[in-house]
Amino acid sequence: MKDLQIGKLISEEKKRQKSVINLVASENYVSKDVLEALGSELTNKYAEGYPGKRYYGGNETIDKIEKLAQERALKLFKLNKDEWGVNVQALSGSPANLAVYTALVPKGGKIFGMSLESGGHLTHGHKVSASGIFWKQVPYSVDKDKEVLDYEDLKREAALHKPDIIVAGFTAYPRIVDWEKFRHIADSVGALLLVDMSHIAGLVAGGVYPSPFKYADIVTTTTHKTLRGPRGAIIFSKKQYAEKIDKAVFPGLQGGPHENQIAAIAVALKEASTPSFKKYAKQVIKNSKALAVELKKLGWRIVSGGTDSHLILVDTWMNGKGISGKEASERLEKTGIIVNKNTIPFELRSPFDPSGIRLGTAAETTIEKTEKDMIKIAQKINTVLRK
Repeated sequence: MKDLQIGKLISEEKKRQKSVINLVASENYVSKDVLEALGSELTNKYAEGYPGKRYYGGNETIDKIEKLAQERALKLFKLNKDEWGVNVQALSGSPANLAVYTALVPKGGKIFGMSLESGGHLTHGHKVSASGIFWKQVPYSVDKDKEVLDYEDLKREAALHKPDIIVAGFTAYPRIVDWEKFRHIADSVGALLLVDMSHIAGLVAGGVYPSPFKYADIVTTTTHKTLRGPRGAIIFSKKQYAEKIDKAVFPGLQGGPHENQIAAIAVALKEASTPSFKKYAKQVIKNSKALAVELKKLGWRIVSGGTDSHLILVDTWMNGKGISGKEASERLEKTGIIVNKNTIPFELRSPFDPSGIRLGTAAETTIEKTEKDMIKIAQKINTVLRK
């Protein structure tokens, strides 16, 4: 690279990534093929519109790439093209969710989404997000004692508030979600059901986490995290909603799509359809469970008692007997273990200095770590945090 300054910084980051234990639940390592697509000449092309309906010339190849990404997305999740539409242009998960609300929820309408402290995402209606500025969040929480979803309580809350859309999804909820129960709740109040599977898309594709498609009206997902692709997003929707969602993405919220990103998504989707990816997804779960079990043995409180997915929420504060999530994260980073501080259900501390940390095993599993490695990592975490 002629720009030596940027080249040096890229080299620094590459070296950092190779030298740490990466337990950030929302990160992963992409393949060389994904990186090659991201850095290709496709970044030069402007392609406002959709395949066959562009506002610029010269998009014959671009149309083929976008169609291929759509076809691979439908195939990976075993969806019928006559029943489902798919949009691969959303730049990330947040714009994808906003596009759904823009298309299908009236301004000021109610979003029934998991609260931030229970494991929900900002774009599930939180007041600091556009989803909470233009729409109104009715938050739901986990059970205070078990720290898992109480579907009967959700049903009562939904009946009371009558939301326009229910969001089933999370950013820090480690347990399996019962999509069918969410469907029944949505039907009972006449609400749409949006599943945000950003964290678990790769696990669903790998067959180790239940698929939401039988029950959802719309499914959004990022394409990194467990799916192991580039930063980006996909919106799946029942056919009757697809045209409105497409219009919400473009021209509603975005201009020209990033075609290099879409090509990289297509590459990742093909990789996720292989037997080796299924093996990877199974190992992600094995590693997560091994890490949680060992940390629990060492005396740390695991929120909800364990995990069914790639992520683990650890209460490091333990009612003042331990250390804050911020301090835990900073201590660990100094020793080469990267995590993120995180709120826990019914958080009493500040989100800037919360009671817990969130761990994930997707990235370390990509570089072929196994259960034995997770036990050693747990022991190292324990040593660092108890100093």
